[in-house]
Amino acid sequence: MKRIFYVFGFLVMFLAACGQAVPATVPATAEAPAATGTSQALTATSEALTATSQPPTVTPTPQPSPTPLYPSAGYGPSNFPSNVDPLTGLQVADPALLDRRPLLVKVSNLPRDVRPQWGLSLADIVFEYYTEEGSTRFAALFYGNNADTVGPIRSGRFIDADLVRGYKAVFAFGSAYVAEMDRFLSSEFADRLVIESPNTPLTRYDPNGYDYLIVNTASLSAYITNQGIENGRQNLDGMSFNLTPPTAGQPATQLFVRYSGSIYNRWDYSAATGKYLRFSETADDFNNNAEQYAQLTDRLTNQPVAFDNIVVLYVTHELYAPNIYDILFSGSGDGYAFRDGQAVQVTWHRNDTDVVSLTNLDGTPFSFKPGTTCFEVVGLGSTVQQTGSTWRFTHLMP
Repeated sequence: MKRIFYVFGFLVMFLAACGQAVPATVPATAEAPAATGTSQALTATSEALTATSQPPTVTPTPQPSPTPLYPSAGYGPSNFPSNVDPLTGLQVADPALLDRRPLLVKVSNLPRDVRPQWGLSLADIVFEYYTEEGSTRFAALFYGNNADTVGPIRSGRFIDADLVRGYKAVFAFGSAYVAEMDRFLSSEFADRLVIESPNTPLTRYDPNGYDYLIVNTASLSAYITNQGIENGRQNLDGMSFNLTPPTAGQPATQLFVRYSGSIYNRWDYSAATGKYLRFSETADDFNNNAEQYAQLTDRLTNQPVAFDNIVVLYVTHELYAPNIYDILFSGSGDGYAFRDGQAVQVTWHRNDTDVVSLTNLDGTPFSFKPGTTCFEVVGLGSTVQQTGSTWRFTHLMP
């Protein structure tokens, strides 16, 4: 009971200081509660949604692709031109989008009927990491693109504080366990936390009885600006990009990442597109002998979920409480980077206020392929097996 009064009192003082960047009450539970009845009224950007309609499926502005005119020296890790996204190394169609903070949105991965999710194919960077009881979630960063709908949105975890801090981001999420919420609220980015309330752009959508929490990223950014919170261009230096593939890589046309018998995935390299295509599990496989997959698409764009770079990061997972892990995502560690059908062993680096950067084993900067990146975060005890051009990672926490 004392804990409940402590959280309520802290939120009252917090809202008085920052003008309701989060709602007046925050559930001290693992998830935000479902709205009662059918769907709540959506904001102006999504008011066309009804309890039986789909969110607007629009054709997004095409993301510029690397061309032969890409500079031979590449871009990064600093001194990016004003029209080049430092998270993708690509020129953006609308440079004004870079004059804001990135937007970090938590996206569900279980139960399986939340798939396909909205908006993942439009994110610059996506992190997938273990949460609890065999599950994973996505933290999707939007910067060089907007997405009309992103979701379903779920609750935050400890690692999200490192991501928000490193990418200087706005954070849209669906509540959190009380200790995790305490960490968020006591941080320097507390005024950039956005969860569901009548005053925020997070809204409800209820197709076929599912009460999804969603957001429009342009509305999310505008909300922060309208709250009087600083929302200008940030220093996001750290990543290096080059169109030329690595010369010392090993063949990697297929990549498996197994988090548990409930969550496992596969990435297939497409030589036609130069991207890794996401395939997600469709059934439990606790005996590790009957994996089943289906290709993941984006419900917003109807396009495959695919990334130019896949990076597996070995990171310390510390048990905070039963089934709750604090992923200590700072310092440096081992990793494997996959691009252009090749695998390269790398070292990742991230100080408290930095984006994730990679170096080759000789200490020189690793060059990401210009484009989007998915980071798969696994435990330090995780194993890797290579058979020809197939790589298999199994998530384990020592």
